[in-house]
Amino acid sequence: MSITVEDVKAALSKVIDPNTTKDFVAGKTVKNVQIDGADISLDIELGYPAKSQFDAIRASVAAPLQVLAGAGKVSVNVYSKIISHSVQRGLKLMPTVKNIIAVASGKGGVGKSTTAVNLALALAAEGASVGVLDADIYGPSQPMMLGISGRPLTKDGKSMEPMENHGLQVSSIGFMIDPDEPMVWRGPMVTQALQQLLEQTNWRDLDYLIVDMPPGTGDIQLTLSQKVPVTGAVIVTTPQDIALLDARKGLKMFEKVGIPILGIVENMSTHICSNCGHAEEIFGSGGGAKMCADFGVEFLGALPLTMAIREQTDSGTPTVVAEPDGPVAAIYKDIARKIAVQIAEKAKDMTSKFPSIVIKND
Repeated sequence: MSITVEDVKAALSKVIDPNTTKDFVAGKTVKNVQIDGADISLDIELGYPAKSQFDAIRASVAAPLQVLAGAGKVSVNVYSKIISHSVQRGLKLMPTVKNIIAVASGKGGVGKSTTAVNLALALAAEGASVGVLDADIYGPSQPMMLGISGRPLTKDGKSMEPMENHGLQVSSIGFMIDPDEPMVWRGPMVTQALQQLLEQTNWRDLDYLIVDMPPGTGDIQLTLSQKVPVTGAVIVTTPQDIALLDARKGLKMFEKVGIPILGIVENMSTHICSNCGHAEEIFGSGGGAKMCADFGVEFLGALPLTMAIREQTDSGTPTVVAEPDGPVAAIYKDIARKIAVQIAEKAKDMTSKFPSIVIKND
C-alpha cells in the first residue's frame, strides 16, 4: 500500500503545536511534502521564532510519520519564517522592519524598560533579528541596560547606524546626550526626535522592533501611536491597584487608535527574598489577570520582584543573557513566544502588494 500526501496530513492533524495549540495541518505549517516509496520528507514552517524548540517539534512530527513509513526514512526540516503583519489603517510599514511591538505602561516605575529589553533578548535568543528603539526621550535607559556607550556612526551625515550589543540593534536619544543632561523639550520636539530616531536609523532587516514607550497616555504617546506603524502593543503593569488604574488607560488609548493589544505582563508579581526564598505578594495579587478578563486580552505572564533582575539590568547584562537557562529567563522567553505567536496569527501586511498610483498632468 503506497503512502499519499493525504495520509501524511491525516497523521499530522493529530499532532499539536505546543505554542499555538493548533495541529500542524490546521496551522498551515506543513510545507513541501515529498513521498518516495516508503520515505517521507517535509518542512514545518513556523511563523514565529522558536529555535530552542525545533528539536522537540521535529521529534513530535516525525513520530507518527515513522509509524506510517514503517521501515522507510522520515526527514522533517523545522524552521521559522517571520513575515510582516498589518498595522494601523493609513500607515505603511518601514522597508527594513517587519513588525513593530510597542511596550507601554500607564505610569512609570513598573519595570517597563526592563521588560522590553528582556523580551527583545528573548526573541533574539529564539533566532529572530531584533532591534530596540528607546522611545523614552525624557528618561532613556536602554544604553545603560544594554551596556552600550559611545556615539552612533553616520556614513552619509543624514542617517545613523544602530548601536549593538547582545545581538540587538539599538537606537536611543541616550547615545546623543550626556547622561546627566535633562531633556527640557516640549511635546512636538520630542515627537520629532522620536520619528527621526525611528526613520533615520539604518535598521538591518529586523523581524521585530521593540519600542520602549515613554510612560503615560498624553500627547506624545497618542502622536506616536498615530504616526508609527505598530503591529501590536504589550502593556506592563504591577498588581497594585494604582498601577492597574493607569494601565487600563494605556490599553484604552491603543484601542482608540486601532493598535491591537497583544497582552498584559504583570511585573513585580511576587517578591522573593534573596536570603530565605520566601515569596510574598507585596503589591497585591491577581490584578493583571483580572484586567485581562475585563478587556478580553491575553495574560502573557507574571514576573517576580527579585534583586537579581535589578542587578543584572543595572550592570548592562539583562537576565535573559546573564542567566539564559534560569527560571526568570524562561518566563521572559515564554512571554516573548506568546507575543510572536499572536503576531504570526494576525493578518498579513498587503500594502507592499498594492501598486503606487501616481497622477500626472499632461
